[in-house]
Amino acid sequence: MKLVIAIVQDEDSSRLITTMMNEGFGVTKLATTGGFLKAGNTTLLIGLEDDKLDTCVGLIEKVCKSRRQITTTTMPMNGTASNMYAPYPIEVTVGGATIFVMSVDKFVKF
Repeated sequence: MKLVIAIVQDEDSSRLITTMMNEGFGVTKLATTGGFLKAGNTTLLIGLEDDKLDTCVGLIEKVCKSRRQITTTTMPMNGTASNMYAPYPIEVTVGGATIFVMSVDKFVKF
C-alpha cells in the first residue's frame, strides 16, 4: 500500500479531487500555504494499492498543469535609506504538482 501526498495549487484542487473520486480514489484535502509565493495551495492525501500508483500520478499530471504568472517582489532602492524597498514584478511558474510517495506498513480504518 502507498500514501501519495500531492501538493497542488488551489486553482487545480477542485477539478483534481472530482477526477480522483470519479476514478475511485479516496482523497483527504488539507488547506495549506506555500512558502515562496505565500499563496494558498491544497495538500491531498491519497491512500492506494501499489498497482494503482501509476494511474493516480497520471491523473494528477493530467489535471495539474504549470502556468506562468506575474507576481511582485521587493528590491532595495539604490541611493536611499537601507530600509527602503520598491515593488518589482517578476514572472514565476505556478501550478503543476509536487508529489511524495510513501510506503504504508499498516492501514486501519474504523
